[in-house]
Amino acid sequence: MKYENLMLSGLFVVCLLACTLVLGAMLRTTPSSVQLAAAGSVGSALLAAPVRCALPADGVVCPRLPG
Repeated sequence: MKYENLMLSGLFVVCLLACTLVLGAMLRTTPSSVQLAAAGSVGSALLAAPVRCALPADGVVCPRLPG
């Protein structure tokens, strides 16, 4: 019985440590959108923009801008 309790408490400690590390990594990372907004450069925002346009809701054609 002591062995099972020791294994369960060890498993609890390992899971708690893993969850703490994952939560810390999520809170510490800065998304690229925030980094672009902090830079304040329009050029870097345009470089990060997708080359292709997104499909509309019907998914049939990609709209083109006149000109």
